[in-house]
Amino acid sequence: MEQSIDQFILYLATERGLSENYQLSTRRSLEEFAVWLSSAKKIASPGAVTLAVISEYLAHCKKRGLSTSSIKLEVVAIKILFRFLLARNLLDADPAEYIPLPRTERYLPETLNELQVEQLIESISTAQPLGLRDRAMVELLYASGLRISELANARLENLLLDERVIRVTGKGNKTRLIPVGRKACQAIAEYLANERPNMVKKRTGGEIFLSVRGTKLTTVRIWQILKRIARHAGIEVNVYPHLLRHSFATHLLGNGADLRIIQEMLGHADVSTTQVYTHVDQQRLKAVHHRFHPRARLPATPHPAPPPPGTTDTSKSSPASGASHC
Repeated sequence: MEQSIDQFILYLATERGLSENYQLSTRRSLEEFAVWLSSAKKIASPGAVTLAVISEYLAHCKKRGLSTSSIKLEVVAIKILFRFLLARNLLDADPAEYIPLPRTERYLPETLNELQVEQLIESISTAQPLGLRDRAMVELLYASGLRISELANARLENLLLDERVIRVTGKGNKTRLIPVGRKACQAIAEYLANERPNMVKKRTGGEIFLSVRGTKLTTVRIWQILKRIARHAGIEVNVYPHLLRHSFATHLLGNGADLRIIQEMLGHADVSTTQVYTHVDQQRLKAVHHRFHPRARLPATPHPAPPPPGTTDTSKSSPASGASHC
């Protein structure tokens, strides 16, 4: 099993070009599976693994308290390992072929509305130390929908302010060009001209955003900076870097952007991942339907016409004629 896992991870790195993080998580899952095979079933070879053995391992994972999404990752790692071994003629049959993927619930992404984003950005004082940097970071996160890792690794040579685009490397080492808004370009240019030069040290690299020590900002530090800005802005919802990415996509969709274009800018391999944002914009869809569909609006309830002059309103009861009154 260990040799098979090593071969498979090498394949992911060299032939598939998948990210180091993906390689590490896949290796971790497969090594845990191999340890369980050795201790619980005394199995050391992939050829001895059966469908029943894999099913028992997944039941073991569930008893350990793993969530459905975590078990799904385990299933995917096991399935692609045995598919690889079968393709290389290292196995006669794939024992994981008929293992189904667990169905996971898809949660709608949280977003900020446009006023909250404006409140967040405008709360950053550029007169304060590192204010230009922090303003430029938040502007770029929202303007281009970057992942936090993409922001941390963004480099000067990949930033084309005149053309208002930035080149980033995302998941799977895939590179894409993303437009940068005018306000974000202005904020970045001001930071590069007036603040970054004072932060440069001997060991400073080509990253756009630097720490006070002149080194690349870590993703954890970016997270902390954004939390501090949100507290200062008085925004009560939980604000985190990916929330601005969700807001970027939702606001684009709400203002009429094509879903395929949003997919390209987000760097999603499959448009089904991007489609989750269509569910966030239900209020806009309802408003459009109400405005344009001919049978979406109920007619106003007509008021009854008043009786003609000189006639008696029979809707009101009157005492019977000849009745005596006390």
